[in-house]
Amino acid sequence: QVQLVESGGDLVRPGGTLTLSCTASGLDSTTAIMGWYRQAPGKNREVVAQIDPDGTTYYADSMGGRSAISRDNAGNTVFLQLNNLQPEDTAVYYCRAQPSYSSPTFIWGRGTQVTVSS
Repeated sequence: QVQLVESGGDLVRPGGTLTLSCTASGLDSTTAIMGWYRQAPGKNREVVAQIDPDGTTYYADSMGGRSAISRDNAGNTVFLQLNNLQPEDTAVYYCRAQPSYSSPTFIWGRGTQVTVSS
């Protein structure tokens, strides 16, 4: 059974940096497409970034180049570095996995809270 566990969310001041982690179990890291999403209060969930099995990365415009996605060598942990955080970045950040390009299944973690406030 695939399981995703996020960590690293915190309360930070504007301009701060955080690195979120998503640890996956039950996935084939050589085929899984991993992504980070976020959902702010009263808003729809939106994509932040994605990393493919070959390491190719994609970023949404929502953070204006202030995020960086990566994965460890074993491929079981995916990181999201958030830079120069602003109050509008306050949201629950979710990890999502698609086991392979041909899989119609998406697995979500429970999320980790990021709050940006002075």
